[in-house]
Amino acid sequence: MRARLSSLCFGIVLGAICCTPVPRPDAGARPAAVAVIKPLPDSARFAAELNAFMRADSASPPPPAPVLFVGSSSIRMWESLATDFPGLPVLNRGFGGSRMDDVLRYADRVVFRYKPRAIVLYEGDNDLQEGVTPARIAGEVAEFLSRVRTALPQARVVCLAVKPSPSRWNLADKVRQTNALLQAVIAQDTLATYVDVYTPMLGADGRPRAELFRADSLHMTPAGYAVWRDAVAPALRGERDKR
Repeated sequence: MRARLSSLCFGIVLGAICCTPVPRPDAGARPAAVAVIKPLPDSARFAAELNAFMRADSASPPPPAPVLFVGSSSIRMWESLATDFPGLPVLNRGFGGSRMDDVLRYADRVVFRYKPRAIVLYEGDNDLQEGVTPARIAGEVAEFLSRVRTALPQARVVCLAVKPSPSRWNLADKVRQTNALLQAVIAQDTLATYVDVYTPMLGADGRPRAELFRADSLHMTPAGYAVWRDAVAPALRGERDKR
């Protein structure tokens, strides 16, 4: 399985290497390839949230072997996790504005230190908005899976599709390309599941359902999170009884 995953990762990453890296103003230059992730100094952009995680862990130790949700603000703002997944030791470690390369960059701090039994991952939304290619996103997800298999061989990984945000509907074609690549990457790992949250968030007209989004047409309402809950719950069956 690792061999197949590594092979696919290499193929996707090879294409990503040819693309110009997309710098974030406060992060400086980024490496062109994603096959080797080098630790970098903390970004001021995420310092407050990362420090808040540390304070929360000190004040109230997280559950052992949690079901960990990680990703961008769509995860960070999922405030109903405990009630949406009763009986599961959920832990939210979403940090707003993040991209998939940020999850890789901070994986030791926001994922692996908790030794989760399952990981629910959402990225790609900000990546595409900032010019990252679908192939690069998929390559970074493949890299993340490889690192999970090394650190947590039995952990489940649930990868959510990129959602159809009305404010970013101009990226719809790239969102669909990204989701197709993510589905192919996830299919190579028998302990990983791709969850399509894109399709149920569309109306009969093929456009995003307005009631699922806040006034900014990007972040979700409780109705939007109810769609995600119903899509994710089947992928987490069986996690409740693990210790």
